[in-house]
Amino acid sequence: MRPAPPASGLRRRDPEAQQRATLLELFFDLVFVGVLALTSMTLAGDPSWTGAAKAILPLMAVWWIWTVTTLLADFYDPQQRTIKILLAGIMLGTSQLAVTAPHAFAGGGLVFAATFVAIHLGRGVLLTSVQSYRKDYSASRRTLSFMSWFGASAVPWLVGGLVDERVRFALWGLALAIDYVGGGLRYPTPWLGRVPKAQYDRAGEHLGERYQQFMILALGDMILVGILVYARVPHGGGHAVAAVLSFFVTLLMYQIYVNRAGSILELVTVHRPGRHALWAPYTHVVMIIGIISTAAGFELVIRRPGGTTPPGWAGMIIGGPALFMMGRITFEYEVFGRWSWARVAFLAALVATAPVVVFFVSPLLAAAISAGALLGIAITDQLRVRARASHATSHRHGTPDA
Repeated sequence: MRPAPPASGLRRRDPEAQQRATLLELFFDLVFVGVLALTSMTLAGDPSWTGAAKAILPLMAVWWIWTVTTLLADFYDPQQRTIKILLAGIMLGTSQLAVTAPHAFAGGGLVFAATFVAIHLGRGVLLTSVQSYRKDYSASRRTLSFMSWFGASAVPWLVGGLVDERVRFALWGLALAIDYVGGGLRYPTPWLGRVPKAQYDRAGEHLGERYQQFMILALGDMILVGILVYARVPHGGGHAVAAVLSFFVTLLMYQIYVNRAGSILELVTVHRPGRHALWAPYTHVVMIIGIISTAAGFELVIRRPGGTTPPGWAGMIIGGPALFMMGRITFEYEVFGRWSWARVAFLAALVATAPVVVFFVSPLLAAAISAGALLGIAITDQLRVRARASHATSHRHGTPDA
């Protein structure tokens, strides 16, 4: 017989229970598929530095909604009614953000900003109302700490939605900085203090699984883009090679993340959960931006594999995989305090090819160069894993090191 829930406060997730994502949480993720797809389409539609900023800034805002909500669902039991209502409301709001994100720096700026602010503050209002009603005042103070920072960032978000594009960039950049810095500092607030580190330490393998699932969604966007674009161009020739190369790069990114960073994620969420919960949002957003940029780059390559490579195209074809690798390297450094020099070398070599790509290389060959760098990382990763396994085996059998 199940024990009765506590008389006060929302029911916490049982740390002794199976730490797997619920179907509701997976359903919650589906709305973000639209955000990822529209972001890559927006990037491909305006392959310039300004266009990239217009696409990536809203993506970073939506990503912060996912991270905060996922942390909430990791702390509280998502099967209770209040959390279900909360997730459904955030899904609806995120759907509105997905629709307005491509126009966030045009006529949809105020709608995007107002929806973003309403999601964060509305979540806080609902939680504090339930927590106060149930006399869970310590949880209410934690929620108010979150709300105070989102309330501070709401001002530049909303004002930015009313002004012209250049000022909007500055104000929304400031708003994002407030949101991201506040999270890293655990939302310190006068009279309320910080969100206790113990709340982050509660995060376990469930949270690691949730980040892996979102990364799979982002990689799925690459597959979706490749299929949709290839369906609209002549089949065969360079178009076919570009489509196959897009799939190959997706597999390499999957290999590098899931087999290496993904296993590290499982390790750190068990042994150092608090550190993971604090830093995973920042390293993963870099990887996600890299994946989405790569998807946009391959959309352009599949459409036109030959000819010259404009600088904006090179920024996505070369810069996308480079950003993914930077996020991957940084993530490992945050966990272990070290990085793989082989990955750094491949990253540096890839970035060094950018000037050559712009002046002398076709988009298809540029994509092949990026694929080669990722392949080199995947191979060196596997060689290192085998070397460590062999070293561990020799120690178990008492074989001296070579």
